[in-house]
Amino acid sequence: QVQLVESGGGLVQAGGSLRLSCAASGRTFSNYNMGWFRQAPGKEREFVAAIHWSGGRTYYVDSVKGRFTISRDNAKNTVSLHMNSLKPEDTAIYYCAAARSWGTMVAGTADYWGQGTQVTVSS
Repeated sequence: QVQLVESGGGLVQAGGSLRLSCAASGRTFSNYNMGWFRQAPGKEREFVAAIHWSGGRTYYVDSVKGRFTISRDNAKNTVSLHMNSLKPEDTAIYYCAAARSWGTMVAGTADYWGQGTQVTVSS
């Protein structure tokens, strides 16, 4: 069992920045590929970004490339999502996720999920 807890969500104006953080516990953090998903009101959950267990590879959905950066700190058992140039369409609940398989994560799913943190971007 892996427990994931997100933090850092809030209200920000369009064009602003926000950094989300996810704290992991329960199992060896470094063994897992980590990622972020989001779900906007009335829409299905979608993949946002992932980072390989080694930290050497990242993958982003096209809509956030060049604006979002995912990173991990295995010593602190955390993964972060630094969001820049935020747009109103980025408004969603953001979920931290963990997956044993890299292919599973980049395909759009995961093995473990956090509870979510709300991000609201105003015009």
